[in-house]
Amino acid sequence: MTDRIDDELWSAIGDPTRRRMLDLLLAAGSGTSTSLSERLPVSRQAVAKHLAVLDRAGLVHGRAAGRERHYRIDEEQFARALAQLTTVSTAWDGRLRRLKRLAEALQANAQEEP
Repeated sequence: MTDRIDDELWSAIGDPTRRRMLDLLLAAGSGTSTSLSERLPVSRQAVAKHLAVLDRAGLVHGRAAGRERHYRIDEEQFARALAQLTTVSTAWDGRLRRLKRLAEALQANAQEEP
């Protein structure tokens, strides 16, 4: 995947309303703009716009059913996002461990000096 797609993916996940929508879709298996808006503090129109962002990022896919579109999580893209988040988390854990060791070494040196 390209950086542009990764940026679009992370931008989509970065919004708290969209993350809540992903949670609801994961729990229910699928949902429509109407069903999701009933469980969120935003309008159906706002939910539809958020779903469009998630769809462009590949995190959900909609299927027309009557007058509504039913959305489901794209499990492959969701797993990809989770793997990237795990990689970032691991990198930050390493950075924080190195920072802690550096701070402890500086503190130990400061205590040794008269």
